[in-house]
Amino acid sequence: MTIDPAPIRPALALVAHDQKKDALVAFAVSHQAKLGDFDLFATGTTGSRILAAVPTLPVTRLKSGPLGGDQQIGALIAEGRIKGLIFFVDPLTPMPHDVDVKALMRLAALYDIPMALNQATANLLIAHPDAFLQTS
Repeated sequence: MTIDPAPIRPALALVAHDQKKDALVAFAVSHQAKLGDFDLFATGTTGSRILAAVPTLPVTRLKSGPLGGDQQIGALIAEGRIKGLIFFVDPLTPMPHDVDVKALMRLAALYDIPMALNQATANLLIAHPDAFLQTS
């Protein structure tokens, strides 16, 4: 017997730097109906905060970004599981795990999945969820 690993619903990753977590939580609250159509993966604290604000969202929490969560999301992208990345980046605060963050963005670009690095782009992507379905 073979099990088809293809997901029933597309998966979306939600990540935010510390100074942008409030903005991503607010984004999740305001777009909870559309986000509910996705399997969601989030790094540790971000996932906890989203679940606290919208407990009905299907969020799978991974490790914190600096503790390997960014790599876990990168692996899911490489496996073809994650079809989009919403990563609210704080461009003004240095990150000790900046190499991991750049690797995650590189994988999103390499596998040609939609990637939003700020709220304006995330709003555009979530308004057009078919963009997440067109990736291969």
